[in-house]
Amino acid sequence: MPILLVLAIITTWSTLVIAKEAPYQCEPTVEDEMGPFYRPDAPYRNSVGTGYLLVGTIKAAHDCSPIAAAKIEFWMTGPDGRYGDAWRATLLSAENGTYYFVSHAATEFGSRRPHIHLRVTAKDFAPLVTQHYPGADTGEGLFDLILIPVPK
Repeated sequence: MPILLVLAIITTWSTLVIAKEAPYQCEPTVEDEMGPFYRPDAPYRNSVGTGYLLVGTIKAAHDCSPIAAAKIEFWMTGPDGRYGDAWRATLLSAENGTYYFVSHAATEFGSRRPHIHLRVTAKDFAPLVTQHYPGADTGEGLFDLILIPVPK
């Protein structure tokens, strides 16, 4: 295939990809696996332990505006490395879109590095399932969650 034709194809494809993503002022949060341990209806609370603070803001991808009253569900392993109801929580983002969640340091699960699962839902936005991976030996993390609006 002639090199100019290959370059034309790559340029056209790149333009289409950029055009598709252009409407978002904030880059949407990357989806991550839900895993087999999600269960709905976790208790409403901001804490399941002590020693690690996760904070962030829920925002709209199209204009970066904060999303109030987004429902955030958390589940993680306990200090013993096993999932359980004691390590599940639900909370709502504040009027300015912020949230905070306090837990123990995330633990490994099998061969997986330490992580905290999150599921975020809000009116007029696609649900988001993702994971937060705390840095080693850190007591806090910042994790903004950017949601994609659903077409009306």
